[in-house]
Amino acid sequence: MAESSMSTDSEANIPDYEYVGVNSKPFHVGSFRDEWLKRLEPSDYSYRGEDDDDTFNAHFANDMGISEETMNELKAVCSPDSLLCHPEDQQPDPDVVPPDATLRTLIQRKKKQDYKASKRIKKNRHDRYADELDRLIVVGKPESEDDMIPEGEIILSINVYYPAIIEKFIHIRPHMTLLMTGSHSLADLRDGICCVSDLQVCGEFSNTPDMVPDFISKDHFKSAFFFFEGVFYRDMRFPECRDISMTIIEWAKTRNFPTFSQADMEHTKFADLTVKVGFPYLYCHQGDCEHLIIITDIRLAHENDCLNKKLYPLMTHKDRVSTQKCAVCHVFIGRWFTTNDRFAPSDPCLFCDKCFRMLHYDSQGNKLGDFLAFPYVDHGAFN
Repeated sequence: MAESSMSTDSEANIPDYEYVGVNSKPFHVGSFRDEWLKRLEPSDYSYRGEDDDDTFNAHFANDMGISEETMNELKAVCSPDSLLCHPEDQQPDPDVVPPDATLRTLIQRKKKQDYKASKRIKKNRHDRYADELDRLIVVGKPESEDDMIPEGEIILSINVYYPAIIEKFIHIRPHMTLLMTGSHSLADLRDGICCVSDLQVCGEFSNTPDMVPDFISKDHFKSAFFFFEGVFYRDMRFPECRDISMTIIEWAKTRNFPTFSQADMEHTKFADLTVKVGFPYLYCHQGDCEHLIIITDIRLAHENDCLNKKLYPLMTHKDRVSTQKCAVCHVFIGRWFTTNDRFAPSDPCLFCDKCFRMLHYDSQGNKLGDFLAFPYVDHGAFN
């Protein structure tokens, strides 16, 4: 297996900028973790190494040079309990603004709530960001110690971008952001990536619209690869998988490119990789659906992370795209697109399932006219 080799030079495994503010120089992920563990005390990255409140207060008072009485007074004055504006026996709903509020922030919040209630407004970007933060903390620690991420493990933050097959998706924010640990394999990342290309159904079904098969492209075309630092990591877990990277390797040999190597993604862990932080890499599946993959951060796990390794890859961000509505009703999401269709206002044309059947079939389900119909999976399927 042609995995990235581990460097013996410790300085080479400490990331440094290749281009300032853009990306780092290549370094070995596992060696980078080892360099951190050499320089830190076990208590620095231990999940159970936090002091209790009394010990923390004593250390804080000593560092600040204040007495115990002053420390107790600070705790009483700065305690969140002193910020309550309601009786202790009442627990008001934090989402409900009192009708007689005088605080300007509450008045503005009340106006915004009333405006949102009068409009069909879904979550804005601030609400979605709050949801992303909740995903990081709500899961907490696992019930079983076997599912706990070990102390000293590394966590990678990975941005997955839209495939560059549509003009408006070329320059856009990440499609999704995933957290991975160093012990996860590239196959785990591949299984965690959601792409609408995997949901496509191939074939023409104008004569049998009720017999669209249940299988999707991902069930039939399972081949894929990642490309990191001159190595193609292939998905060869299933008998039907093909090495689609060989086409590129053979093409590169005829044009005097550097020699590329290969490895199996299911046998390659993130700790085995040599990568650049901030540098765009490639994920290719379905033959020609290409995504940019950018590792934006590599750090040690801490106690506030999701420590249940079964929940990884952990999605922390998911972009939302506009759905394509039916060309007739402009209400429902498109499910069929047709060509050579005399009933359609354009060619090709997108229809929801209801409008498609009402326009193209009689009451007995017989096809009207000569047209071609293909199942359509909207890009907003993962919204």
